[in-house]
Amino acid sequence: MTDTPRRDGARPAEGPRETAIAEISERDAAWLEKVHAEFVAGFRVMRGAAPSVTVYGSARMDESSPWYALAREIGARLARAGFTVVTGGGPGLMEAANRGAFEAGGRSIGLAITLRNAEPPNAYTTDHVTFKYFFVRKVMLVKYATAFVLMPGGLGTLDELFETLNLIQTGKVHRFPVILVGSEYWGGLLAWLRERALAGGFVSSRDLDLFLIEDEAERVVRVITDWHRTHRIT
Repeated sequence: MTDTPRRDGARPAEGPRETAIAEISERDAAWLEKVHAEFVAGFRVMRGAAPSVTVYGSARMDESSPWYALAREIGARLARAGFTVVTGGGPGLMEAANRGAFEAGGRSIGLAITLRNAEPPNAYTTDHVTFKYFFVRKVMLVKYATAFVLMPGGLGTLDELFETLNLIQTGKVHRFPVILVGSEYWGGLLAWLRERALAGGFVSSRDLDLFLIEDEAERVVRVITDWHRTHRIT
């Protein structure tokens, strides 16, 4: 097949199937090897994890926070319902969810990230791996998920929320429950989405149906178990 010449004389970029490792720079090849190694490490840890639920939340909340207690209860209930609990492996509400699952005798996975001045992974995991690259970690957090549970959190939690909603909206991943825990915390965001984004025509009402807000651990787990029973993602 002959490439159609561009007006500027440049050759069109080749697709991924046409580009061999030998044709990229040594620096890029070395980077690609590192990325590949991280994916392999992630796949190994996640092997047999299904069905799993990914829980997000702030690293800044300690054991005295009521959100910590709620995340811990959710983790325990999920484990007793037969789900692997997966978190970002850090402290705070991630630790709480891992802790609940761990103490309930379930599988508890931490997918941590290397950050400057970051605390070490929490101690309540049965399996864990630490990534350098955020995008590899994100794949692992999403790929095996039967559901997402989002506790109150900051920029990282918001990033995961909106990226995942976009992936579901565009059909890049299968639809699954995305549950925001805490109407007190998330209610203002929902109001903004309705009053600004929806009213302004930037999103559709169907987009806002991609997630729901719950306040009780029992209800969160019931939504997930009911969904899994009828959709059975493996």
